[in-house]
Amino acid sequence: MTKLIIPSFRRVFARSQSLLPGIAAAIISLGALHLDGWKPLEQLSYNSLFQLRESGILPKPIWDKRVVVIAIDEATLSKLGRFPFSRDRYTQLLQALSPDQPAVIGFDIIFAEPSPQDNQLADAMSAKGNVVLAKAWDDQGKQLPIVSTLESAAADRGHILHKSDTDGIGRQATLWLRDIPSLGIAMLHVYNADKQPQSVGLEKFLSPPNNGSLEFQQAWINWPGKVQYLPTYSFADVLEGKNPKNAFKDKLILVGTTATGLDPFRTPLDRIPPTSGIYLHAAVIDNLLNNRLLQPLPDWKIGLILLLIGPITSGILSKLGPWGRITMVILLPLTWYAISFSLFTFNSLLMPIAAPIGTIVLAGVGLQLREQQEKQQLMSLFEKYMAKETAELIWQRKDEIFKNGEMQPQEMVATVLFMDIRGFTSISEQLSPSELMSWLNQYLNAMSECIMDRGGVIDKYIGDAIMAIFGIPFPHTKPEEIKQDAQNCMAACLDMSERLKQLNQQFQREGKPKIEFGVGIHTGSIIAGTVGGGARLNFSVLGDTVNVAARLEAMNKDLKEGNPYRVLITGETWELVSDTYKAKPVKSIQLRGRKQETTICALLGQK
Repeated sequence: MTKLIIPSFRRVFARSQSLLPGIAAAIISLGALHLDGWKPLEQLSYNSLFQLRESGILPKPIWDKRVVVIAIDEATLSKLGRFPFSRDRYTQLLQALSPDQPAVIGFDIIFAEPSPQDNQLADAMSAKGNVVLAKAWDDQGKQLPIVSTLESAAADRGHILHKSDTDGIGRQATLWLRDIPSLGIAMLHVYNADKQPQSVGLEKFLSPPNNGSLEFQQAWINWPGKVQYLPTYSFADVLEGKNPKNAFKDKLILVGTTATGLDPFRTPLDRIPPTSGIYLHAAVIDNLLNNRLLQPLPDWKIGLILLLIGPITSGILSKLGPWGRITMVILLPLTWYAISFSLFTFNSLLMPIAAPIGTIVLAGVGLQLREQQEKQQLMSLFEKYMAKETAELIWQRKDEIFKNGEMQPQEMVATVLFMDIRGFTSISEQLSPSELMSWLNQYLNAMSECIMDRGGVIDKYIGDAIMAIFGIPFPHTKPEEIKQDAQNCMAACLDMSERLKQLNQQFQREGKPKIEFGVGIHTGSIIAGTVGGGARLNFSVLGDTVNVAARLEAMNKDLKEGNPYRVLITGETWELVSDTYKAKPVKSIQLRGRKQETTICALLGQK
């Protein structure tokens, strides 16, 4: 296999063992993460976590029973008329709630315009002492003032700013806008005014982060379930006293609009039709009371996960076959999703999903593309020296014979063939260099095809000579396999003889010299592996078997009688092919370097 193992060949196999596809996948994934390329898929993943949890496959949370909503719904509008209502309606509401003594009442309603009923509402608010009002801004970012009479009567004030993601779903809440708390935080201020925070971690959210120097404090919402499961009462029904007794006792009550079109808002569980923005404040209160706001991983940890997951994936996949890879490419993302879902359900951890799974897929695709390229390079190289089927077999079993880009030395039994052209020196003097090369290449190509078609491997070309091996690169240990190698070699010799007749006819028509070859064949032990060093390597075979075959090839010059095919084989090879091919002993000699005499036979054809 002349010059088969060259530096590029070494690099091909070194890379096939590397983790580069996974590293490349991780780098691409990190770049996409930095540019928010994964964001749309992460948003879908966020939705899927809630939808899967809502299915009940694992224990799911329920809305905190301390939180209720009084809704200005369609039924209320049909009874009380268009929204916004006159202020006396809210005075009536506070009066209706007094018997139950709710803990906090928060209005998700803007009171920016003064009205004749403001003093009565302010008196009712002062009497309650636990009413929280909403602060808001117009489209130009200008704050809408709360009517001063009402603001001075309120226990606290909280902003109702919220912004949905590009797909319309609310995933995060703004807990603090500089030093202004959200409506939910303000309600918890009032709720906890005379008590210690009742959930671990709540206390840290009751003060502005960094003393109000931070523009926004965002939090990921852990939606406890569909909003239909949060106790919601119609505003009109409450005014009429139709609510159950003690329905609002010690409750945190949110009052706001839920009628269609007034304050549309989507959650992962309530998208079509949308729900209302008041439920965002309910979710914030629920999450803070129960310490279950979602905790996303910091960016540096996500980056570390991607940098690990890419190389690990390519490392695992590189050791598997096609079906194993398909299985693993399905199993790894499912495993990651299962881990993320479990941490989300039991620990309120929000793990990245799309980016790691995307990295796994990219690593798998990258590995496949790289190996396909390597295979094409290797196959195009190997197919010049052996049959396509043999090259394919080497690729499939490359891990058995390649290590660090080199073929490992192996001892095996094989059949070695040497052949060259008789009288080549005198023939070369008759032709010009270009004519000689064309003539020789036609011959070598024809003979090589015959050898490779029978499973032989071209080891090297030495001028006009060919050295070929039957039985490499994988060791054959079974007697029937060794026998088949020898028989394949005999078949190749007969094919070459027939092909040479056709080629000589062509040469005769073209006025070119005819060719006669001599062949020597021996079966025995060889050592196969790479020889050479540095930047130049060669795959070859060594051993006494090679020397014997070479000596037999040279004997064709003297042993012409009874040698019709000009093919000489040793007694060892003859024993392997005698049931299929005819041969006769022509000589028994003591070859130099061998203790035993060697029987030499001439091939006579197939039986």
